[in-house]
Amino acid sequence: MTVAVETGTWQLDSTTSTVAVRHRTFWGLVTVKGAFAAVSGNGEVRPDGSAVGTITVDAASLDTRNAKRDEHLRSADFLDAADHPEITFAVRSAELRDGDGVHVVGQLTVRGISRPSSFTGRLVGADDGPLTLDAEFTVDREHFGMSWNQLGMMRGLTTIATTLRFTRTTAAA
Repeated sequence: MTVAVETGTWQLDSTTSTVAVRHRTFWGLVTVKGAFAAVSGNGEVRPDGSAVGTITVDAASLDTRNAKRDEHLRSADFLDAADHPEITFAVRSAELRDGDGVHVVGQLTVRGISRPSSFTGRLVGADDGPLTLDAEFTVDREHFGMSWNQLGMMRGLTTIATTLRFTRTTAAA
């Protein structure tokens, strides 16, 4: 059974949404985890059921529970938050597939570098109220100019895990 989502505009609830990162470091021995404290966004569900929108993350809001590491991750070696304060994901197309699956196609911009990106998420609780999109996907940080890798201790992809909760603001015209 495919879930139906009401047409109209939807606003991200920043208090209940999360964007988290995970990366194995120290030659794969340690997994560094963190979350961005400031995330915003909105979207529109069109009459044909497809959706478009934008998610914006404050790059300086990354918190890994280690102040020195966070300072380094916000520096020009990684996120370069001073020169590129926002990370954005522009959703070009989001379509329901196979029940609660949502195929999302968009453009991820980090450090001013944009790359196409797609993933499949899961839509939760779309009946008569807020809806939540849970998704997990990987990115290659080197594609966004983050090549710092002292002593080769950082390899592989970074995992992004999101729980994005939206509330409907208006019906479609």
